[in-house]
Amino acid sequence: MSKKLLAILTALLLLAALASYVYYRRTVAAVPVDPWALVPDDAVLVAATRDHPMLVRHLKETQLWDNLLAVRYFEDLQNNMALVDSLTGGRNVVSRFLGRKNVLTSVHVTAPNQFDLLLQIPVRTIREYRQVRSLTDALQRDSHFRVTTREYEGTVLTQVSEVGSTRGVTFFNYRNHLLLSANPELVEAVVRRIAGPAQPTVVADFQNTDFFRLRDVDATLLVNYRRLPQLLGVFFRRDLLTGIGTFTSLTRNGQLEMKLTGNKVVFNGFANPETTPGSLHQLLRGQPTQRLRMADVLSMRTALLVHLSLGKAEILRRARPAPAAPPDTVAAGAAELLDSLTAGMGQEVAMCYLAPSSARVSPARLALAWCPQPARQALLLGKLRRAVGASPAFERVGSYQVYSTGVAEMPARLLGPLFAGFRQPVVAMVGNYMVFGEDAVALRQMLADVAAGEVWARSPAQVSFLQETQPLARLRVILDTRNAWNLLLRGLVEERRAGLLRNEALFKRFPQVALQFAPPINEAEPDAQYFAELVLRHPIVGAAVAQPQGSNAAGTVLAFKTPLLGAPLLVPVREATWAGVLVQDSAHVLHFVTPENAVAWSDSLPGPLVSVVQRRAVAGQPGYLFATAGQLHWLNTAGRSAPNFPLNLPDSVQASALSVSPEGSTGAPRLLVAGGGGNLFLYDTNGNAYPSWQPKRFDFNLAAPPLYLTVGSRDVVVVLLENGYIYAYNLQGGVYPGFPISVGARLQSTAMVESGATLGRTRLTVVSQHGERVTFSLAGDVVNRTRVATWSRNSVFRIVPDQNQRSYVVARQEGGQLDLYEPSGRRLLGQKFLTSGSKPIQFFDFGGGRRVYALSEAGPRRAYIYDWQGRLLGGQPFESSAPGVGLEYDAPNKVYHLYRTVGAELRRTTLRLQ
Repeated sequence: MSKKLLAILTALLLLAALASYVYYRRTVAAVPVDPWALVPDDAVLVAATRDHPMLVRHLKETQLWDNLLAVRYFEDLQNNMALVDSLTGGRNVVSRFLGRKNVLTSVHVTAPNQFDLLLQIPVRTIREYRQVRSLTDALQRDSHFRVTTREYEGTVLTQVSEVGSTRGVTFFNYRNHLLLSANPELVEAVVRRIAGPAQPTVVADFQNTDFFRLRDVDATLLVNYRRLPQLLGVFFRRDLLTGIGTFTSLTRNGQLEMKLTGNKVVFNGFANPETTPGSLHQLLRGQPTQRLRMADVLSMRTALLVHLSLGKAEILRRARPAPAAPPDTVAAGAAELLDSLTAGMGQEVAMCYLAPSSARVSPARLALAWCPQPARQALLLGKLRRAVGASPAFERVGSYQVYSTGVAEMPARLLGPLFAGFRQPVVAMVGNYMVFGEDAVALRQMLADVAAGEVWARSPAQVSFLQETQPLARLRVILDTRNAWNLLLRGLVEERRAGLLRNEALFKRFPQVALQFAPPINEAEPDAQYFAELVLRHPIVGAAVAQPQGSNAAGTVLAFKTPLLGAPLLVPVREATWAGVLVQDSAHVLHFVTPENAVAWSDSLPGPLVSVVQRRAVAGQPGYLFATAGQLHWLNTAGRSAPNFPLNLPDSVQASALSVSPEGSTGAPRLLVAGGGGNLFLYDTNGNAYPSWQPKRFDFNLAAPPLYLTVGSRDVVVVLLENGYIYAYNLQGGVYPGFPISVGARLQSTAMVESGATLGRTRLTVVSQHGERVTFSLAGDVVNRTRVATWSRNSVFRIVPDQNQRSYVVARQEGGQLDLYEPSGRRLLGQKFLTSGSKPIQFFDFGGGRRVYALSEAGPRRAYIYDWQGRLLGGQPFESSAPGVGLEYDAPNKVYHLYRTVGAELRRTTLRLQ
């Protein structure tokens, strides 16, 4: 072959490759992949998640995260995530990979007793594709795994399995969409579906619905109600599936949004009515919706309630007969009486299961029906008993009478085949309700509870739960998971019971569950849909309930039962993005809030805090030191007191401040208590009092809490008085040489300390009410005097140290005008307030020029957060009812975390840098 011909062929090959690439980019790749088109048709449930960091955060805030990690599936998933981190040499690789991607997880029944998951994850960048490839290569090199490939209908599938085990994952990449499953048949089903792209997707009926456009949506859930009995058949006995299928035939499919809100998980959305003849929807179509009014007669033993609202109860007789439907063998006269009884029932009927004492005991079952004329119904019941020759004897339970009906399967004869299974029922009239029991024992239990007032309407937790559900609904299924525990154990197939027992904590996390379907106003419209709602809730217990703050503020809210006092104190927690928080409520209870926004412990105190909570170790254990008016407290990190605490102050002492000896000083920590006015007391943590400090008296009030310093091996107590005099004492109560010193004007704030190796090198700075900055040493020498700003009779000067006591600013307030200055006198910012009261000021220095100033105004309950350039963070003041806020800087994400109290709420907000 000549070189010229070879060059021509090479050029043609390059042109063909270029043309193929251009065609691919302009035709195939230009059309985005619909992820729903890749989900096989037999999916029972499809969950879509988009913001995984937010989802995990909300799971932690609702305290579900720990319960989920105890489930074996999620435990294995966490182990696999740790394995990925170890193979890739990173941290949280999977979490970062998921990020804010639209991930679909579908549930499929793949065998009579088995279901599997199909996961779909987009791969957006070349870097992510390389991550997947490098992970596959790392698994291939690992001797514990086997990586193989095979071709299925022209698509290469990769399978990763453990050596010596049948467990593994099959996956392939379709146009930058990673599809993987532990069941290879599901992956093969995706390949077959790709071959027919014109097929309607599983979400075809909801193409115009996008719940992620709404606020605070954590996930969406697509439900195929036609296949739901098939999935439940994996868990429950076959004889229960007929009844389950009857009630799931109200709708054929639906899509719900999921929101994690504090003490509940809420699924809201829409469902398409079932069009199959004989379905529950076809039976109840056009029937009016009613309220659930039978809470007055529902026992607190109720485990499961299936409630139907309708017009006349006779409509239920048109339902398709169950396999065990009763033959029509009653006499003609009795049949007429049964028709009359049915005509007197309507509006609401229900099937109620009471909590069994054991999983080996069949649950007590009741049928209830509303009767607008209970006296007429009771009269008809008497005629029916005489017509069928039933015994006139009855049993009295409280004010209620229990009769034998004498008619087999009477509830089914009155209310249709949905209420079959009552072989020899007994009956009682309870208010406006006719109640049937399978036997006298079941009905007796229910009536005893009603007579004792142990009903839903008398339970505050149950009433609040019902108030959060839909007022009008056609079908309600209400479950009490604690009462239903034995009921579920009995209904599960044998191989699923062990799994339920292992996950008992998760299952009982939400004892109140309600599934409701409300029909549209005009059911005649062809596109009319049910409004569907599933609520999983636990009653409000403990000190507080967490909930998202809303989409207009990136953060969370922790709502307490009583209003909060004081500013939140931040407690750094290792390897946590957010800090822990100590906060006290108006009932004088101190709470520790974890980074996950949950109350870890609470401790009742005799009064409000009078000092800042200080982190100090006592007897080698870390904890928190603080004071109330009559006691000194030390709590460890679990909220428990040390053996000698609390220390009780004398009855004549009302503590107003607490200073603690610095870390590193010899002996037990010393506690310096300001006892009101000009009195100081000194103790150690073993309860020993220092003789010269019982008390140390002064003629003037303290300008600020005393300072406890350690210089070399010397203890120095610096006392600043309002008359401008400053004293320095040793532990024996003696005054150090050179003291007292006078700054020549009154003082109203603390001093800034610059530590040194000797007394002469340790310097303190104060600002007098004449606007003069005075620096002196502990040797008693005034080192420097500098004017910061002009002063007047009404001006007040204060030193404001930063959160680490390393730098400071000077505040000057005169009436409603507040100004901040650098120590050199340069004005940082100024603001005019409407109110003239004292304005608490905080200064935060996070290094690198990131300085933040927080000004609080008590009257309007506002906190103004300024950056170093005098700009308001967030663009507007924040609502805050405390004289201070908590603030920290998250350097990796370049955001501030703001903590503030508003009434009974602790709010955490993320502020991004401008």
